[in-house]
Amino acid sequence: EILIVDDGSVDDSNEVCNKLNKVHGNIKFVKRKKPPSLPMSIYEGIELSINDNVAWLDADGSMPATALGNLIDHFFNNENLVVIGSRFVAGGGYKGVKDLNTSFFKAIKNVNNSSDSVFGMIFSMYFNKFLVRLFGSDIKDLTSGFIIGEKTLFSKSNYGEYFVYLVADLLKNKVNIKEIGYICETRIHGESKTASNLFQLISRGIPYIKAAYNCRGAF
Repeated sequence: EILIVDDGSVDDSNEVCNKLNKVHGNIKFVKRKKPPSLPMSIYEGIELSINDNVAWLDADGSMPATALGNLIDHFFNNENLVVIGSRFVAGGGYKGVKDLNTSFFKAIKNVNNSSDSVFGMIFSMYFNKFLVRLFGSDIKDLTSGFIIGEKTLFSKSNYGEYFVYLVADLLKNKVNIKEIGYICETRIHGESKTASNLFQLISRGIPYIKAAYNCRGAF
């Protein structure tokens, strides 16, 4: 089952989904009527899903279908497991590049040819490392948003930095988490929510820092 949760887009998502559904029959379009919210969009999708297990990912094309298939394989081959798609473990990569330590300039080139920003890429990499150190767990991608697991394990959150709280909640409840590396591509659609200038860095980064600090030691 595929649910497309529309949180206020102005494109033709509904028409595209209807066409696809006529062919595949398993696609549901959900038009939200409440105030825009990434975490609440995800939670509504979880609530409306008819199966016991759920996965979610971004709609910008940065998380390939092949990567989702890999997460699904790991999930169903291992019992009692939540699987996170991670850019920062073995096999993972960022902006289409597997090893940023040796291919940093290739990543910059890829970003320059996309809708992403170089500043956003660099900030996202180092900001995530900072969050991981502050958070104090073995999870390496605290801003992933690419995950699969039993839906009863996922609690409701109103915060944009929901993934930090989600991971903390899973760890607190002793849920077995496995990070699987995937190559995060440059975005195909939409606009990045990652900071692209200093003002956005401060305004968008502070809630994540607070979340990591508040959750530190809670598991």
